[in-house]
Amino acid sequence: MKQQLKTIIAESQSKDWKHIKPRAIKIPSNTGLIISLIGARRSGKTSILFSLIQQLRKQGVPNKNILYINFEDERLNLQTEQLDLILQSYYELHPDIDVENTYFMFDEIQNIAGWEKFVRRIYDHTSKHIFITGSNAKLLSTEIATSLRGRTISYTIYPLSLSEYFYFKQIKPNFNLTQKKAEALNYVRSFLMNGGFPETINLPDDVRIKLLQSYFNTMIYRDIVERYRISDVQILKFYLKKVFSGITKPVSINKIYNDIRSLGYKISNNYLYNFMEYSQTIFLSIPVPKFYFSEIQQEKSDKKIYAIDTGLLNAIEFKFSENIGKLLENMVALEFFKQEKEVFYYKNKYECDFIVKEQHAYKAIQVAYEISDNETEERENRGLAEACSALQLTEGTIITFDKKKECNFNGIKINQVPIYEYFLNTN
Repeated sequence: MKQQLKTIIAESQSKDWKHIKPRAIKIPSNTGLIISLIGARRSGKTSILFSLIQQLRKQGVPNKNILYINFEDERLNLQTEQLDLILQSYYELHPDIDVENTYFMFDEIQNIAGWEKFVRRIYDHTSKHIFITGSNAKLLSTEIATSLRGRTISYTIYPLSLSEYFYFKQIKPNFNLTQKKAEALNYVRSFLMNGGFPETINLPDDVRIKLLQSYFNTMIYRDIVERYRISDVQILKFYLKKVFSGITKPVSINKIYNDIRSLGYKISNNYLYNFMEYSQTIFLSIPVPKFYFSEIQQEKSDKKIYAIDTGLLNAIEFKFSENIGKLLENMVALEFFKQEKEVFYYKNKYECDFIVKEQHAYKAIQVAYEISDNETEERENRGLAEACSALQLTEGTIITFDKKKECNFNGIKINQVPIYEYFLNTN
């Protein structure tokens, strides 16, 4: 095992990561704290570590002072008590190493039980430059809270944002010239339909769909079924199908429970609440609570559930390609999450898709792919205006695919804004 570790360490130290495209998120390299990157599988956490390695090399850090281990490497089969072999192997490779200035990078470290004590020991006695990644929010956050408290900063990594998608595709959008605008809109539509998992964006449609389906199956079987020892896989799949088909509407666990009972399955209600928690823990789905000024009421409210990626949603629920309005709402939610905004939905007499909190201020947002008639415009304006009045706002926004317009409704200024204008950073 030590020889295998030496091989893995030496390989990583000799690799050239210049082909890695940087992401918009900036990870600090010298905080003196443990940096943890969490997020869905294949969302780009590893590439961000590779970008950081490139950054450190440019700053003059020698290759031998950067130790990278991917704990999903099939050559590794480490047990908890063997973790110290990593340090032993590293010291034998570089006996004269200045270990205090070594950067330790541990990818998907949650695969090893007891990892937190190992990381804590390195932090306390070896180096303050530690970076860890994981695909399980609860596992990392729970163990960080108990063993690494006060010593870590966490960053959530999502699939590409719209701006990052254009950057990765090497497209400089121009929405001012008619021909260029049509081209740019096609890329916006492609992002909406195909999503932003970095490995998939340049693949042919059939290959991309198969790859996204493999992501989904890995999340289901490895991250939920194996980790949480789920025996009723069919019920889990039925639950997820119901949740994803109902995107844009609050999820009623009781309704899903009754649907499952009607099929002859005998389960408890808590079983489904566990499924909800598991799918959120592995970043397969993201909950949005109903807006209340009371945090307790928010927590108790029925949640809207959004998928981690619109392409993934399309790959597992083909009918979503026919319901582009739901996809657009999911995409807008994801863009807000990627900006680290607090997001809620509003529902009283009427509905408003999103209430977005920015620092101490709120914004009311509706989403409509297109507003083709007066009835649709009336409905969207009505819900938005009610939310604005409840929050004492003087204006609200309807995010569309390509329509731009201003109007006044019940004393509220309504701005219809194309999604690319709202989110796309053309710089």
